[in-house]
Amino acid sequence: MMSKIVTFGEVIMRLSPPGNRTMKQSHEMEFFFGGTELNVAASLATMGCEVQHISCVSDDFVGESAVSFIQSFGIDTTFINKNEHPLGLYFLEVGSSVRASRIAYNRLNGSFANIQPEKIAWKEALEECQYFHWTGISPGISESAYEALKEGLKTAQNMGIEVTADPAYRSNLWKYGEKGHEILKELVSYSTIFIGGVNEINEILETQFSSDKEGFIEACKELKQQVPSVQRIFDKVRIGVTASTQQTQGRAWVDETYFETDLLEINPVVDRIGTGDAFAAGLIYGLKNFDDEKALSFANAACAIKHTIPGDINYSSVEDILEVMNGNSGGRIKR
Repeated sequence: MMSKIVTFGEVIMRLSPPGNRTMKQSHEMEFFFGGTELNVAASLATMGCEVQHISCVSDDFVGESAVSFIQSFGIDTTFINKNEHPLGLYFLEVGSSVRASRIAYNRLNGSFANIQPEKIAWKEALEECQYFHWTGISPGISESAYEALKEGLKTAQNMGIEVTADPAYRSNLWKYGEKGHEILKELVSYSTIFIGGVNEINEILETQFSSDKEGFIEACKELKQQVPSVQRIFDKVRIGVTASTQQTQGRAWVDETYFETDLLEINPVVDRIGTGDAFAAGLIYGLKNFDDEKALSFANAACAIKHTIPGDINYSSVEDILEVMNGNSGGRIKR
């Protein structure tokens, strides 16, 4: 029986001054291991799913520490390779109130950027796989990462695996001469579930749909027409009131039907990083266990609760997320 979830993507180190300090005023840094797809994997593992992550890390004590961290969740690291390049990293200043957070990346010459596609045994890695998850971050990092992902997606399609695509476009990537929207459209054509909204569709298709409900529906119709492999579309809507207050909502287009979740408000926000990854993990868990509408509500609750957890990963259990989904968000102490 196919039940395993496989994720593919960079393992990256995050360095932040403690609290809400700026780099200029701090002499110490906190570090976390993360990465968009790894965040999804760790969240799913925390929820009790069988998960395997495919990547490439540095062949040194930093890479060993990263792999040890991944294994602490019970994630299978069999297909994480190593090379002589350093682990990618980024710096984050956490904002507050009217001061926005700021990020600076150092990843384009890292271990994952230099991954060797031929070293991944995709058919073996995807045995017993039910869902294969990827994002638009990976193919933007390097041509070799793109080639590795493409081979994995082709294998997954041939094996009849559900493929969840979160094709986020990052303009600060894509330095190797390829046009991001063309590559992402190609890779989405191997995918069955699209996690994204109007912005992502406009970037991939080079369209100009509006972000309101009507624009979302029309964008979904156009995506399905141009990329017939996509069967279901799920979107997260995040409304930033201030750096400390956020609202989240989910909406979807499935079987020519639109549905949406209730709006959830988070105040104060502790950490915005990884909230989209929490949504994706919640959605995949939900699709494995619930109908589409409940899966979307579960994903939105997972996204909301991640705003309250420091670091890149959503450490919430299924029970924690269900409580928020069912309206129990008062924050009373559990005894």
